[in-house]
Amino acid sequence: MEIKGRLIHMLPLQTGEGKNGTWKKQDFVIETDGQYPKKVCISAWGDKFNENYFNIGNDLLVSFDAESREYNGRWFTDLKAWKIELAGSESAPAPTAFKASAPAQPTKLAPEFAVSAEGDKDDLPF
Repeated sequence: MEIKGRLIHMLPLQTGEGKNGTWKKQDFVIETDGQYPKKVCISAWGDKFNENYFNIGNDLLVSFDAESREYNGRWFTDLKAWKIELAGSESAPAPTAFKASAPAQPTKLAPEFAVSAEGDKDDLPF
């Protein structure tokens, strides 16, 4: 997934020691544009971030994965960045215009999933 927004806050850099060596994690908050702007906190682990991009006010394009996990009956969601770019730079992909296309043609179903005109007969395989 991708999100574009303006960097508004940097949380303190976190570091530690794990079984695979030293790790570092940088959390940052961006604010999206639009009529109803949203604030989103994203984590960047290891060397996934370029400190030069992290200036308050920079527009960033962040590619990330969303993952949720359960702990003691509560759910927690992490957004983990895997690529961070300055929005509008040459390395960022150019925005593409939305083109309305013709509605998709219905696909032909396999015979075992086709709906019969009888309607009363239930011939589902389960």
